[in-house]
Amino acid sequence: MADPKGFMTTPRQEWPRRPVEERVRDWDEVYVPGALLPIISKQADRCMDCGIPFCHDACPLGNLIPEWNDLVSREDWRAASERLHATNNFPEFTGRLCPAPCEAGCVLAINQPAVTIKNVECAIADRSWAEGFVSPRPPDRLSGRTVAVIGSGPTGLAAAQQLTRAGHTVAVYEKDDRLGGLMRYGIPEFKMEKLHLERRLEQMRGEGTKFRTSTVVGRDVGAAELRTRYDAVVIATGATAWRELTVPGRELTGIHQAMEYLPLANRVCEGDLQASPMSAAGKHVVIVGGGDTGADCLGTAVRDGAASVTQLDIYALPGADRDEDTEPWPTYPKVYRLSAAHEEARDLETAPAADADARLFAASTLRFTGDGDGHVRSLHLVEVDAQRRPLTGSVRTLPADFVLLALGFSGPVREDGLIDQLGLGLEPRGTISRDGDFATNVPGVFAAGDAARGQSLIVWAIAEGRAVAAAVDRYLNGSSCLPAPIGPYDRPMAV
Repeated sequence: MADPKGFMTTPRQEWPRRPVEERVRDWDEVYVPGALLPIISKQADRCMDCGIPFCHDACPLGNLIPEWNDLVSREDWRAASERLHATNNFPEFTGRLCPAPCEAGCVLAINQPAVTIKNVECAIADRSWAEGFVSPRPPDRLSGRTVAVIGSGPTGLAAAQQLTRAGHTVAVYEKDDRLGGLMRYGIPEFKMEKLHLERRLEQMRGEGTKFRTSTVVGRDVGAAELRTRYDAVVIATGATAWRELTVPGRELTGIHQAMEYLPLANRVCEGDLQASPMSAAGKHVVIVGGGDTGADCLGTAVRDGAASVTQLDIYALPGADRDEDTEPWPTYPKVYRLSAAHEEARDLETAPAADADARLFAASTLRFTGDGDGHVRSLHLVEVDAQRRPLTGSVRTLPADFVLLALGFSGPVREDGLIDQLGLGLEPRGTISRDGDFATNVPGVFAAGDAARGQSLIVWAIAEGRAVAAAVDRYLNGSSCLPAPIGPYDRPMAV
């Protein structure tokens, strides 16, 4: 602990965002460039170096948070980088995209604002690249064993990097034309610029990982054939089967899934398109779903120049403080949070009828109505109670000529044939079945990430990738020295 009184003398200060009017005119990251490093050492001083650091348990990666906080407070960036990368393959991803359950578990958060753990993590990661601390780490020798990883999201990339470093020859198969999964085409550029992804991929290439893009396993390459070509296979395809909204009027044109909309905006940023064919410009947009994907749609629609944007959340408006009876510390509480996209919508007044920022809370969609050409024009909703029962007299109508469904994902898709060709067992909810060693019912085939766990956070995805790599290494060698931060049945802390 560099400053024993830091948590008492230094207030929490977060990475400042660029002015709303400026940032909604571009797709650059929302934070002020270079504004984090001048404040972060004092913020790291706020860490109390607790005897029992609950932030460790709140983070599925087991990040060594007090250790690298202390090193940052002393400005020993190289050592901080080593401690951070000891548990996390991609800290610049989590430092930008993770909702920081570690901060909810911070002991200081019992009665004060938590340490800015996520910002410290991001600062270390960015400084590591700037100072040249990050470089390829190829294995000293090869094992002679081969592994195919299907999917290049955070789980697949983490598994591939760990297995490559263990000496196995690893090939990653990705269905899209570029690597990264939802980090590439689901996460908007204003949340994470893709240069962070590209330089990690270059590091992995330098270590020896092979990549095969535009290859759908089950269609372009037979799943059974792939199994015979490799000593082990890791399925990390994610949970991309989106949930539907079965209400009257769903068949009207102008109603789209979020993951039909977001990838097109990313392709514009990649230079593939001059403009999105599914732009929200000049339209009255309603987003159904209150999660992060809905917020990503919100920020994208604002940058498109929508006439109005409203987001519907079926849950009630949460309070500003933790409810100690239902969500006691150190669990992750449901409190009112203002993302960058919601801040933009609030300041620009994109939804005058909203309860807060752009959101209508406790709102359930009843039906859509359209015009004579079969295009959606209105969304009809009703207010609901905590049990999602409609409240009498609360029906409302919103103008809506562009609707986005952001209702989450149920499991991996089956249309590509991968699951059926291998004969993989499934859980009742549609995810891939696996045992305590991440192994499926097919020998040599392992499943990890959202495809098996179900929709989760990026920090859990990376933890799954590291853990399944240890399981595969043990399967191939009989034992493994790779870390396994979680088991397949572990879940976040809850009451």
